[in-house]
Amino acid sequence: MDSRLLERHAEALALFTDRVHAVRPEQWEAPTPCTGWSVRDLVNHVTAEQLWVPALVGEGRSVADVGDSYDGDVLGGHPAVSWDRAASGAKAAFHEPGALDRAVGLSYGESTAAAYCSQMTTDMIVHAWDLSRAIGADDTLPDELVEFAAGEVEPYAAELSGSGLFAPPVEPPEGADPQTRLLCLLGRRP
Repeated sequence: MDSRLLERHAEALALFTDRVHAVRPEQWEAPTPCTGWSVRDLVNHVTAEQLWVPALVGEGRSVADVGDSYDGDVLGGHPAVSWDRAASGAKAAFHEPGALDRAVGLSYGESTAAAYCSQMTTDMIVHAWDLSRAIGADDTLPDELVEFAAGEVEPYAAELSGSGLFAPPVEPPEGADPQTRLLCLLGRRP
């Protein structure tokens, strides 16, 4: 499981990295499928999430320890460079020997680093679709990533819209493919 999880994490990082580097200068303020978020807001969100990983997984700090260090703009004047650094740090932290066996203190309590990595991977997969849509890139997600994300989110999908972090699920069209079903489950309208 660990090697499969790390493979999917690396693939999701690579996919999101590809999309970040495809953003043209005039697209940073474009809207995304995430209500109220521009391309810059979306990339900032995912970048900030990556910045947490070395502190939580690598250093054993808790969310309370880190505080508001990654609130606000973490992209600065060079968003793609900021993303690359954050992604590299997150990948290194999750790939340390034994890292996935560690406990991490998250906002909702203690979790395993493996569960945290799964959540982060799923978030990147779905946000790669959001970013692709926003910038007019190919929004087809690799089958392995769709399967991984669906397996991660289906057990708790009913609770997601109640969290305020996701829109309510959308009924997928009849005969929808796995990617469309995943996106509809997470409140997207593909």
